[in-house]
Amino acid sequence: MTDRYASFVQSAAGRALVKRLGLPDPPRLRRHHPGDPLLPGPALLGAATGGRLAEPITKILTSAGVQLADPAANTAAAGTPQRYAALLFDATGITDSTGLRQLYDFFHPQARAVLPSGRVIVLGTPPQECATPREATAQRALEGLVRSIGKEFGRGTTAQLVYVTRADSTATGGPAHSAGPLTSLESTLRFLLSGRSAYVSGQVIRVGAGAASAPDDWDRPLDGQVVLVTGAARGIGAALAKVLARDGARVVALDIPAAGDALAAVANDIGGTAVQLDLTAPDAPTRLADHLAGRHGRVDVVVHNAGITRDKTLGRMDAERWDQVIDVNLSSQERINDVLLERELIPTGGRIVSVSSIAGIAGNRGQTNYATSKAGVIGLVDSLAPALRERGISVNAVAPGFIETRLTARIPLVVREAGRRMNSLAQGGLPVDVAETIGWLAWPASGAVSGNVVRVCGQSLLGA
Repeated sequence: MTDRYASFVQSAAGRALVKRLGLPDPPRLRRHHPGDPLLPGPALLGAATGGRLAEPITKILTSAGVQLADPAANTAAAGTPQRYAALLFDATGITDSTGLRQLYDFFHPQARAVLPSGRVIVLGTPPQECATPREATAQRALEGLVRSIGKEFGRGTTAQLVYVTRADSTATGGPAHSAGPLTSLESTLRFLLSGRSAYVSGQVIRVGAGAASAPDDWDRPLDGQVVLVTGAARGIGAALAKVLARDGARVVALDIPAAGDALAAVANDIGGTAVQLDLTAPDAPTRLADHLAGRHGRVDVVVHNAGITRDKTLGRMDAERWDQVIDVNLSSQERINDVLLERELIPTGGRIVSVSSIAGIAGNRGQTNYATSKAGVIGLVDSLAPALRERGISVNAVAPGFIETRLTARIPLVVREAGRRMNSLAQGGLPVDVAETIGWLAWPASGAVSGNVVRVCGQSLLGA
């Protein structure tokens, strides 16, 4: 679906009108294309006194080919102000509220120095791991800073907070960033700095303890992985299959028999396999497990993308609409997980990624069934993450906001325009934005990223 307003804004007449009337100004976002450098310009790295991550971050960025700017140089050779593709700040050394001034001292001079589609990343210590209440208070304060920057800097700039566990964060026995948390920190930085994260902003991501393995080739981070994608025939699911295959995965694309032709087209296009299966059938989990065991012997990544809507206000909703949505969107995920885990088809190092929704966070009028199911998906992640940590399996969710699909195309015009503009990027996202985020969570290098719910919503003004 084309966003005609955003296209008009990019024209000369559109630019003039937007400026004159103060209308929403959707920027052109930088998205990932194979072969792109991680950043289109230099990055500036700062650190609070006593920070513990500046050294490993420097090594990660250098190995990724990122040019690090000299913090002491504030002008380019010709005397014009230096511009940056990314600003990163290690805030782990901030131990009380007075130390927050170091954030102002770093970001204030650079607020206008970020290139279009720039990246801002602040790194901190999880408040629950802090040594004192004052340190925990200061680290929690970082969330307000990051979310405000995401709304202030504009021109497609995104801002994120990454909490990195203290556990093994300085482990040795190889390269400084080879330990699990630091490998996952690298995968997280590579995702957040790249065009893959174009529609992700204002998020808090937690990198905890856990095993992770860096790929031989960061351009193919899923090489050799067997990945199941449910609901793969159209929209986000089809984009998912394409992105995961591009990144090296062997994709098993699943959808209902009624979508068989579209599903076969997706599978053929990416060189994957198609499975026609109604996930609400009583024997569906067993049949799926038998197929995966017989064809592949395992499934490294399970992406629960299948979902439906049956919208009505609660007072007008019949029981069938309620039951169908809960069953497809939530209960089927639980049943499939139970069988695949019981039969140990998801090995150590496996990944489960579920698609939630901003509706599961903020609620939505006329979608009580859908919002309930998507909030339940978040509960699934919260409950499974600690239970599966000892097995080396990570569990995460993504929560899309307004994404341009055939479903959102049916929304009435005024409501659709509001959905597009009510976020920091003033536009709807694309299915590929959700796919890229799921791809990152599926990487073997992201093993220490678990229990997260990452919104793909352009920092929507709705919800938390």
